[in-house]
Amino acid sequence: MRHLVTLNDLQSSEIIEIFALAQELKDKRSAGERPQLLQGRTMTQVFEKPSLRTRLSFESAMCELGGGASFFTCKEAGLDGRESVEDVARVIGRYSDVVTLRTFSHDLIKQFAQNSSASVINALSDLSHPCQALTDLFTIQEVAGDLSQQKLVYVGDGNNVAYSLANCCAKLGVPFVVSSPDGFELSPNFVKSLQENQTGSTLEVETDPQKAVAGATVIYTDVWASMGQESETERRKKIFADYQVNSSLMSAAAKNCQFMHCLPAKRGLEVTDEVLDSQQSIVFQQAENRKHLAKGLLVWLLQQQ
Repeated sequence: MRHLVTLNDLQSSEIIEIFALAQELKDKRSAGERPQLLQGRTMTQVFEKPSLRTRLSFESAMCELGGGASFFTCKEAGLDGRESVEDVARVIGRYSDVVTLRTFSHDLIKQFAQNSSASVINALSDLSHPCQALTDLFTIQEVAGDLSQQKLVYVGDGNNVAYSLANCCAKLGVPFVVSSPDGFELSPNFVKSLQENQTGSTLEVETDPQKAVAGATVIYTDVWASMGQESETERRKKIFADYQVNSSLMSAAAKNCQFMHCLPAKRGLEVTDEVLDSQQSIVFQQAENRKHLAKGLLVWLLQQQ
């Protein structure tokens, strides 16, 4: 049984296979074809955090592929303490072909996968957001072509998105730079491990965002305060003020540099309207591709069963 808890669960060649499937299914949809590859298959989604893109991308993907989807909050599923994680995982796994989980605790997803007879997908945890990173690299490949010729620079909080981007870039040989304020960077142990153990890693850390984006073909940012960090919002506004993606920062990058954001965006904070709504922004193509990547991932995972 294959799971996607972090990107370490996928080989580089398997990511390329998923991208090819996603592109094929996207192209067929554009041509008016919706192959019913998952007819009779069932997906259960259990979310602790609210969602727009994640929930809708997986549900619409499963529907277009001919399968069915059910949705539960963690409370409805009994993951609020009413039942043990092991028991819930064993029950849901027997009803489902695939389970997507969107939680605060990464350990909850790991524990669920260890006890589920269905494939488990991490749809977001506080540590990792693998589906977002896969979508992002898929989108860059779609827009720019050869991934090895790109330079992706992430500016902002060293959060779950940054972690997964670093991991995905390392697997696909994409030069990646992360620029965060002191105290908000990626874990030094993670950076060291990735640089030493992942053959394709070209991860760099540069505190100065102006220096970081030099030669960048893609600049990426995320909110400064994620879900669960709302009480830190005002403090983070001051700390991250110099890390805003604005026209000045974009002009320091390569000509025709693209802008990406996983959304939702706090306009006027981590990114200005001028950048988010510009011709350089591929944010909404990126958002749409959550569905197409989900299709490729679902088909690929269920082929492994």
